Amino acid sequence: MTDSDPFEEIVAAETDRDPDLAVIEAGSRTLRTQGTGTPQPDVPGRPEDPQLDAALRKVEADLATRWGETKLEPSVTRIAALMDVLGDPQRSYPSIHITGTNGKTSTARMIEALLGAFELRTGRYTSPHVQSITERISLDGAPISAERFIETYEDIKPYVEMVDAQQEFRLSFFEVLTGMAYAAFADAPVDVAVVEVGMGGTWDATNVIDAAVAVVTPIDLDHTDRLGETTGEIATEKAGIVKQDATVILAQQPVDAAQVLLKKAVEVDATVAREGLEFGVVSRQVAVGGQLVNLRGLGGEYEEIYLPLHGPYQAHNAAVALAAVEAFFGVGAQRPDPLSIDTVRKAFASVTSPGRLEVVRRSPTVVLDAAHNPAGARATAEAVAEAFDFSKLIGVVGASGDKNVRGLLEAFEPMFAEVVVTQNSSHRAMDVDELAGIAVEVFGDERVQVEPRLPDALEAAITLAEEDGEFAGGGVLVTGSVITVGEARLLLGRG
Repeated sequence: MTDSDPFEEIVAAETDRDPDLAVIEAGSRTLRTQGTGTPQPDVPGRPEDPQLDAALRKVEADLATRWGETKLEPSVTRIAALMDVLGDPQRSYPSIHITGTNGKTSTARMIEALLGAFELRTGRYTSPHVQSITERISLDGAPISAERFIETYEDIKPYVEMVDAQQEFRLSFFEVLTGMAYAAFADAPVDVAVVEVGMGGTWDATNVIDAAVAVVTPIDLDHTDRLGETTGEIATEKAGIVKQDATVILAQQPVDAAQVLLKKAVEVDATVAREGLEFGVVSRQVAVGGQLVNLRGLGGEYEEIYLPLHGPYQAHNAAVALAAVEAFFGVGAQRPDPLSIDTVRKAFASVTSPGRLEVVRRSPTVVLDAAHNPAGARATAEAVAEAFDFSKLIGVVGASGDKNVRGLLEAFEPMFAEVVVTQNSSHRAMDVDELAGIAVEVFGDERVQVEPRLPDALEAAITLAEEDGEFAGGGVLVTGSVITVGEARLLLGRG
């Protein structure tokens, strides 16, 4: 490595950290090389066949009678019981398990694309969905069909009812879906499953797998009422996915979170690869429709990779995804050679991430982004400023009531000329008047418009963006919740 190597600069910056970490790191193994897909489809809409649509709605209605995703009893007892009666389908394939606060779904999609490009059959389980519940379970890069979703539910339903009868609480909505995913992957069968944690890690329903590769995307404050009030406390829950002798791929983390994660790695003799040390983003530049990145992987340099996604955070997600796939293939451990650069380039060029800085209309430009916490909003604001040259940006915000909405609005305040606050159809949605009150405190009364219905909010925002003329460079950003983004996506003719 020469003195001008840009990766040395990353390492130098990254190692200027809390010296207490040195004690933990001294006891952990680090992963570093010794020695010298088909594009993913868009998210599906409702089935066109009325009978099929009715059957899917019946399944959705059945699932809706169960505890929702925000009501939790912190244990894996019920899901473990379901796996037992199903014959432990989750143990019939290797897995890559992903936790963190932001970037999990995008990272999962990138991992899936890479594995698929190397001709492995993949299963991906992510949450929440943007438009259709079937998005949550994907095979070979595509959401399973409505028919297969229904069949999978009907196949496991008798076993779900059996477990319900034996437990103090019925299986939750998320637990049943997790069971469906693991069963569908075994039935396919898949060569590898890419599994995103729903919330936390230790007691998350997905945590009945023993993944050889555990991925931790950046940890920040979210779900603080359930996971903890500091990033270190939150990391304690998320560290639960790190299993004995696993390989852990760590995105850049707050110091207290890194301490917890590295300590857990020591305890279970896990191998660790850290962004900024063993791998990272060497350089990046804005390109048409995305960015061109040079990545340092566990096996060496991967140059001139086109990533059709906007924002610095997506480049970091790409570095994490690449390291995870390298680790899965044994690069840096059993084999010193990097992955095929042509295959890596092809995979990344195929990646999509619906609802993540997704342009769904022009004149004026309308962008959808599912940021729902302050950290996500800050990353989105940075990415929008870099990728788009808006002369005036109008925000459409519909948020959930259990989020740090003030922090989210404060992150967007410098870039929104005006904000239209609204409410999505979810029972979790923050009341529009409550949201308006917070928005007025952050933006001032003159910059806030209230439209209780999302269609009216979109129309109002587009009108505001067009006020200075078609070629003035106005734009609209719809954000605040995955549900808001999904509903806006449908209204604007996508899916």
